[in-house]
Amino acid sequence: MHFTSTLYTNTPAMQFFKLYSFKKAAVNCDCQSFQFGFVRFFATTCRAVLLPRFGGPEVLELCSDVEVPQLKPNQVLVRTRAVSVNPLDTRMRSGYGRSIFEPLLPLILGRDISGEVTAVGTKVHSLSVGQEVFGALHPTAVRGTYTDYAILSEDELTPKPASVTHVEASAIPFAALTAWRALKSTARITEGQRLLVVGGGGAVGFAAIQLGVAAGCHVATTCGSQSIDRVLKAGAEQAVDYIAEDVELAIKGKFDAVLDTIGVPETERIGINFLKRGGHYMTLQGEAASLTDRYGLAVGLPVATAILLKKQIQYRSSHGIEYWWTYMRADPDGLDEIRRLFEAGKLKMPVERTFPFTQVREAHEAKDKKLIPGKVVLELEFD
Repeated sequence: MHFTSTLYTNTPAMQFFKLYSFKKAAVNCDCQSFQFGFVRFFATTCRAVLLPRFGGPEVLELCSDVEVPQLKPNQVLVRTRAVSVNPLDTRMRSGYGRSIFEPLLPLILGRDISGEVTAVGTKVHSLSVGQEVFGALHPTAVRGTYTDYAILSEDELTPKPASVTHVEASAIPFAALTAWRALKSTARITEGQRLLVVGGGGAVGFAAIQLGVAAGCHVATTCGSQSIDRVLKAGAEQAVDYIAEDVELAIKGKFDAVLDTIGVPETERIGINFLKRGGHYMTLQGEAASLTDRYGLAVGLPVATAILLKKQIQYRSSHGIEYWWTYMRADPDGLDEIRRLFEAGKLKMPVERTFPFTQVREAHEAKDKKLIPGKVVLELEFD
């Protein structure tokens, strides 16, 4: 299902996107630099993968002349070299977050990025033109990174270590920041504590194991049999095959924090029962998005808030623990720590396969069909 940048240039979605390019778009490599008001600005067009409607991989449209909006003072224009395909990308394409994103279609998907700084806003001081960077957008961003040139805020980027490739760097930030926020910002893990990662074979779980080890924690995890060796090499002291073993019998003792990347009722029950009093249970599968999709923002969000509050009160009373729904959020301190661990070789995210940017449909199809269990990265080439 290969397609090129010339196939979809004149689609209705493209015409709509060009009309609203002041809100969401990108630029290309044929750039001209000039001073415009408060920002050093690059004006031209580029390729971008648009999501004009929700559906399967076939709905993705690769357009060749999407325009760039004006940079804000705190924003950075990045020439994209590699972007990873996250579960959030495929879920959003299929309609996850519909209540938020449907009125804003067409969207550009993508959260992770590695590339070079092409232009900066006038209030950007930590990054400069020509610098290699990597980072990730917030989950609710409308303009993603599936584009030749992406726009991120200064605090969503950090310098890329020279020792790693763009492909390697693009696989790290979104998953690692999700794990970092749970472990460091919410649970505030410290040296000597015990951490249980439910689902350590996935990207967020694997990042959490390494962050926990780097913090001096004793880490145990559950995962599939194919991930056992990998998570043990990453520093987990115990890895339990959740299919072949009884997790509740195999794992001994109590934990200070549990990060549940699976988030079904059974893993929630098990995770909470493994916690010490005063411990933190954190799940990636909060109900806010699903409830707002079902009932709309006006009803769904208050319902989700009420459910979360009820669970927090319930578990604080019955188990003496703290219960959280956790999400990725841009954090300069977190990104800086991730960069330092990445550069030191203490945080890695293996990439199982790369696809050319023009084969984004094939990449999504492979992830949908679970043909590639590990990280998939899209590579962008320039003339």
